[in-house]
Amino acid sequence: MVLAIPVHNEGPRVGAVLDAAQKHIQGPILVVDDGSTDGTEQIIRKKPVETVRHEVNRGYGAALQTAFRWALERDIQWCITMDADWQHEPAYIERFAGRLRPEVDIVSGSRYLDATLAHGNPPEDRRWVNKVITDMLRTLTGYPITDAFCGFRAYRVQALTRLELQDPGYALPVELWIKAAHCGLAMEEVAVPLIYHDYEKGVGARKARERLAQYLSVAAEALTWTC
Repeated sequence: MVLAIPVHNEGPRVGAVLDAAQKHIQGPILVVDDGSTDGTEQIIRKKPVETVRHEVNRGYGAALQTAFRWALERDIQWCITMDADWQHEPAYIERFAGRLRPEVDIVSGSRYLDATLAHGNPPEDRRWVNKVITDMLRTLTGYPITDAFCGFRAYRVQALTRLELQDPGYALPVELWIKAAHCGLAMEEVAVPLIYHDYEKGVGARKARERLAQYLSVAAEALTWTC
């Protein structure tokens, strides 16, 4: 099992996140530095972690695909992914590790399964776009998804090789869920805290209609794919 953390310009936080994650993972930590320019690279070098660096920013989806390839090349069975911005609590790594078993391919975090875990509310435009796409994916895939976009997940690495994932950006989860359903992958959700901050970074910097259009475009393409 490997814990994979995609990182882009998280210098103020990444060191503390890695220190905390180290306490909760039995296995290596892989950091995929997706072209950071704020000193993140130097901070990571001082930590006891594996690293892969993209010299330029290629996108969230590209960073995850790099992590999956890294795990596959080392014959690692499971890859847990989490973010480096404190919107995922490292203590919950153990909750994912405890759910890994032969009959499951994806264990996906849901920020909406247990409202008592929430730390505040998401911005309204993020909430409604995520709900629209999550509802759409429930219909298209048959999966009982309550949170399509949580980046806190565990993946059976070998199962991912069947999906031919391609999207380099923030819409990768849309492609993932549709292709996973095409291939009959088994999924389940686990409750994690809902934590939002830095709304204007990353995906939050894009207008709601732009995000919605990108998600729909990726969904349309994924629907034409066959396993």
